[in-house]
Amino acid sequence: MAFRNGAYSFGWLKPVRIDGASVISVGNLNVGGAGKTPAVIYLAGLCAAQGRRVAILSRGYGRARRGAVLVTGAENSPEASGDEPLLIARRCEMAVVLVGEDRVELARRARRDYGSNLIILDDGMQYRRLHKDLEIVVVDESVGFGNGRLLPRGPLREPAASLARAHLVWIRAGSGSAFDPEGRLAVRAQYAPSVALSPRGDRQPPTVIRDRRTYAFAGIARPRGFVRTLQQLSANLVGSRFFPDHHLFTKAELDGLLRDAKGANAEMLITTEKDRVRLPPDFPAWTLRLDVEILEGGEALSRRLAVL
Repeated sequence: MAFRNGAYSFGWLKPVRIDGASVISVGNLNVGGAGKTPAVIYLAGLCAAQGRRVAILSRGYGRARRGAVLVTGAENSPEASGDEPLLIARRCEMAVVLVGEDRVELARRARRDYGSNLIILDDGMQYRRLHKDLEIVVVDESVGFGNGRLLPRGPLREPAASLARAHLVWIRAGSGSAFDPEGRLAVRAQYAPSVALSPRGDRQPPTVIRDRRTYAFAGIARPRGFVRTLQQLSANLVGSRFFPDHHLFTKAELDGLLRDAKGANAEMLITTEKDRVRLPPDFPAWTLRLDVEILEGGEALSRRLAVL
């Protein structure tokens, strides 16, 4: 890993530029759960509102198929595209979402076939083959860099010193010590519940779960944050069950969730928006949606995006 990064730093390997398009990378140093997907959705909406033709590229972690896929919210499945690209496609109807192993080729396709002039590379920090005009690194303040060690002894994909490659640090506000971006351009953002979606898809205020007997389940990297959010909304949490990140639920597991919720006299099952895309359409679970609220650095971010 150090040799590969050094090869790019010294110019022995050169990243590919996409003529006519700017590239924003949204990535992190930790494994999973930093909050990249909400950041990607927010940036895509902001750039589209500025008149840019946006494409979002992802490798589609956890998908069962290979090859390039155009992701549409209504037609694709998590097995074909991965759960996060499918969620992004459903939330970002203004953007083209492409999944594949070769993201250089995906970027060329986005420019050639869809006229995209702003490309967002999801989970792109360790992908060095594509030239980036803006490298954004997401840091979860409640986690930081853990014990500072690399896998498998710690949570880091590469050393914390690699933060020096970032043009902008996106800090997800949390309950831990305030993260110091060390003089780098920074945005501090809060991820707050904005909507509760009923099993039929009706939009309700998040307060609809207040004082209701609630059974929570999810397959995400850090489920404690989900539980904390439910508690902050004053849900009466009567049970919970959690699965590995990106988990594809079996029928037996879903039947078990229904039995457990009934046994706890729960009024509602509730899960995350990322988990919702991995559930059958008729599964009777509520969904809690989180959206980004910029606390600090919003004007600096807008100025930086405007010059791309």
